[in-house]
Amino acid sequence: MRWDRLFDDLEAQLLGEDARERDSEVADRTRRERALLDVHTRMLANVEVQGVSLRLAGRVITGTLVDVGPDWALVETGPQRPVLVALAAVRGVTGLRPGARTPSVVAKRFGVGAALRAVSRDRAVVELADLDGHAATGTIDVVGADHLELAEHASDEVRRTANLTGRLLVPFWSLGSVRRIH
Repeated sequence: MRWDRLFDDLEAQLLGEDARERDSEVADRTRRERALLDVHTRMLANVEVQGVSLRLAGRVITGTLVDVGPDWALVETGPQRPVLVALAAVRGVTGLRPGARTPSVVAKRFGVGAALRAVSRDRAVVELADLDGHAATGTIDVVGADHLELAEHASDEVRRTANLTGRLLVPFWSLGSVRRIH
């Protein structure tokens, strides 16, 4: 009987050690996998999630995360109120659920320039904010390789030469957000 207890005790110790080893291995593997995640894959897993807040310099953009590119996010702040946010301008994000999603090869190539070209094609009046939160309104005339050119005019006017108040060149690295006004 004494031997039975000794063997039971040894078996329990071995089982406990196996469980601790397995838990340690799972935790280590989880840490390694999480170390490979980037902002894009974390946010991509939260497309269609409501109540996501992106904190930028001096302002917070809250709404439904509609789409995410390698260097941008599209947030619907209200009905037909999309805001394109440069991920480089994001200082923090709240409202994300756990998880990550690997982007498709096409999605990896669809950078902020491609997203801005779609806005430019529509000739939409936009409010553009830079990294510091300084805003300008107008129509995106040109989207280059690393910049855009905004024909500045009042938000309640259409882009006509007579309505222009200036032209603003904005490098992508200083872009904060672009919001369609109409």
